Amino acid sequence: MKQYEYLPHTADVKFRAYGKTLEEAFANAATAMFNVMVETKEVKPKVTKTIAAEGTDKESLLQSFLEQFIILLDTDNFFLSKLKNIKINREGKKYSLTAVAAGDEAKNYETVGPQVKACTYNSMLVKQEGKQWIVQVVVDI
Repeated sequence: MKQYEYLPHTADVKFRAYGKTLEEAFANAATAMFNVMVETKEVKPKVTKTIAAEGTDKESLLQSFLEQFIILLDTDNFFLSKLKNIKINREGKKYSLTAVAAGDEAKNYETVGPQVKACTYNSMLVKQEGKQWIVQVVVDI
């Protein structure tokens, strides 16, 4: 199964990420978002950051989750290498997520594309098809 793919979009970057679990699809979405800016497979997992996000549904959880990485990029100059221990919980109508992100300072890598500025709700999708989860995201560059 492929992790993610980029889709045509006129002005921003649109992608779909896949996973056997919702957590894996979210993790692949984060990787796809960073891969717009840097070759994520080359980023060394030197530093870890704890990620926490909440949402009223899966889409708002995904948006909040990806925004946490944009905040880390802006405040700590952080590029993602990989995600560990990602867990999504649901309590009533509220979703929460925790994860450990491993990565390194952006200054240590050559960027390959534009900087992602925001994660939008435009064309956002979170769904399960058979045994596969699919998330679709448009990020503002």
